[in-house]
Amino acid sequence: MTEALVGLGLMMVLALLRIPIALAMGLIGFLGVAYMRDWNFAPAMAMVETKVYETGRNYTLSVIPLFILMGNLVTRAGMSQELFRAAYAFVGHLRGGLAMATVVACAGFGAICGSSIATAATMAKVAYPSMKGLGYSDKLSTGSIAAGGTLGILIPPSTLMVIYGVMTETNIGKMFAAGILPGILATILLCLAVQWTVFRDPASGPRGEKSAWRERMRAIKGVWAVALLFVVVMGGIYGGVFTATEGAGIGAFGALCIALARRALTWRTLLDALVESGRTTAMLFVILTGALMFAEFVNYTSMPNDLKTLVTTLNLSPIMVITAICIIYVLLGTAMEELSMILLTVPVFFPLVVHLGFDPIWFGILVIVVVEIGLISPPVGMNLFVLKALLPEVPTSTLFRGVLPFVVADVIRLGILIAFPAISLWLPSMMR
Repeated sequence: MTEALVGLGLMMVLALLRIPIALAMGLIGFLGVAYMRDWNFAPAMAMVETKVYETGRNYTLSVIPLFILMGNLVTRAGMSQELFRAAYAFVGHLRGGLAMATVVACAGFGAICGSSIATAATMAKVAYPSMKGLGYSDKLSTGSIAAGGTLGILIPPSTLMVIYGVMTETNIGKMFAAGILPGILATILLCLAVQWTVFRDPASGPRGEKSAWRERMRAIKGVWAVALLFVVVMGGIYGGVFTATEGAGIGAFGALCIALARRALTWRTLLDALVESGRTTAMLFVILTGALMFAEFVNYTSMPNDLKTLVTTLNLSPIMVITAICIIYVLLGTAMEELSMILLTVPVFFPLVVHLGFDPIWFGILVIVVVEIGLISPPVGMNLFVLKALLPEVPTSTLFRGVLPFVVADVIRLGILIAFPAISLWLPSMMR
């Protein structure tokens, strides 16, 4: 176990020195394997070759570029604006209605995007000017956008779910199904956080104009394509009609058809979407390869067995262990971005969780929920930094204060999911 802890510490040092996380994980994994074999570099080189080759040819991982492309195409089709308008038509007349509409729109956009940062960035451009124009406070505006953006990695399809599934050999289709009910719960609790904020300070979220039912129906017509795309992709996966990989292909093709039907694509925008999807995919694959090399090093050490022995010796209950793991994730989330957290910690914690008898799917959902908390937790919540870059006029302190009610809502959600695993496991249990 000592070797793994030293390796983890060295990797943290490299990350603090601004070394790319993929290089840091790969280097420590390579040197660690060599050290465990008495500085014999031949097994380490073989491990590098194997991980690079297997990651590149992994059929399951083709889900990632396809879902990324789907999100990019839908974004360029202008669906984010229509999702926001549809949500606003129903709740905009309430106090904090624009903020709740932002959360709901983020949930809808997350269902076709799969990225937290992209969701937050897109909704910042769409929702913030409207909230600013209506007199919303910067705290409520930015807090709702940052928190709503986190729904992008929980509501399927999610790239983090795919990566977790590949690392733990967990069924990705069932992971997607497991994220639906927790995603709905998250949306409700974030809307309640908005209501709590305007209850304490009514001026922070003034009422908007009430839309007539005719206008609401017209707004719904604008998002039917997104709803149909989500139902086809997730319904097909859930019903066993096709696999997650096949569903990703269908989703990407469907997004292309929607963009063409709306005449939102030119050759230039299509090329930009393809290039951006390629760059994002390449980045994720490089990081994942480095993480798998580090995981191989951890498996060479005695850390997984030592953790099991430690838990047995201390006579800790399984729930206490899960709670401790969640606390560690929350603390890490204040200093690390979400992908690094998952790639660094899952190889360490997953064998222990399985040993304790917990369902891997349930644990995967918990990990993603805790990562969501990290995305909006000061001082290094990535969604907060994205908003700061897009809205430089908003003070950082305002961003931090504005997101606090939503952090509390996410912590409550985490407690509910720990207490009631059936929320995450019911839909996967019904799959064929």
